Amino acid sequence: MADPRFFGAPKTLTLESLASITNSKIARGNPQAKFTDVAPLTAATRSNVSFLDNKRYISQFSRSNAGACVIAAAMVDRAPEEMSLLVAEDPYLAYALIAAAFYPKPLFDGNISKHAMIAPSAVIGSGSNISHGTVIEENVRIGSRCWIGPNVVIEPHCLIGNDTRIEANASLSYCIVGDRVHVYQGACIGQDGFGFASSLTGAVRVPQLGRVIIGNDVEIGANTTIDRGAGPDTVIGPGCMIDNMVHIGHNVEIGAHTIIVSQVGISGSTKIGNSVVIGGQSGFAGHIEIGDGAKIAARSGVFRNIEPGITVAGFPAKPRRQWLKEHVIISKLTKKRS
Repeated sequence: MADPRFFGAPKTLTLESLASITNSKIARGNPQAKFTDVAPLTAATRSNVSFLDNKRYISQFSRSNAGACVIAAAMVDRAPEEMSLLVAEDPYLAYALIAAAFYPKPLFDGNISKHAMIAPSAVIGSGSNISHGTVIEENVRIGSRCWIGPNVVIEPHCLIGNDTRIEANASLSYCIVGDRVHVYQGACIGQDGFGFASSLTGAVRVPQLGRVIIGNDVEIGANTTIDRGAGPDTVIGPGCMIDNMVHIGHNVEIGAHTIIVSQVGISGSTKIGNSVVIGGQSGFAGHIEIGDGAKIAARSGVFRNIEPGITVAGFPAKPRRQWLKEHVIISKLTKKRS
């Protein structure tokens, strides 16, 4: 059960309403049975809803005291007799929808702190909250129902869409942000890209004259940095999920629904397609293209273009099956010599 000091009290929902929320089927149980919270299989009680998405936890599922559980159709026969069952094509997705239903996002009251510094020319949409210590500079436009956390700095002329949440200590400049975007604590968006021209007397900075364009429904993790473009814009497509401590260089273009795990570094002018998955601590050389649906294993070093739909791994990155074969061969050779 979530700590009510942080998350508030959950709603009470019927099995029938949970089925409707998740587009799942009631395989067993009273549709009007009421449930008060979500909980893990091992901790759930009769008033809780849980889920099974991984076969490793079948034994926990079979012994669970959960009042209801979201499962795949193949798991119905493994359930305890007294457990209500919701059958879903994707139990984890269904659980996400159920948890969000028990703990809906709070509605904002449109409070603007008297300790915020807001330029007279800034426009704040209806129902948006502005927290203590925030600085909103000239000609900024913030949409409706936004949350701007403590000590956020939004520099001149930035545009922020509706229902967007910007957490404490984030810094935004030279950017246009879409609707329903979530920027986490300490993220920096729109700062100078790392652009220099070399000379015998030292490096000369190249003016960074582009912007950062962020689509709808994007998440940007804590302490992530996104440089503005040098001329072309840096673009983050709709629905992207970017983890903590990711760096995205100038002129990078990322397609829709791409997932980037923590500590990834993407050099300037890289183009990444739609629905790409990038594992943690991977690094990308600049001026390369990653095709739609590609998967990059954790700690890969990507130095050349990746075709659509390919899974790569290693340093330098190569097709995962090839990398595994080479790793096995090298292991055998080193054993023979030792």
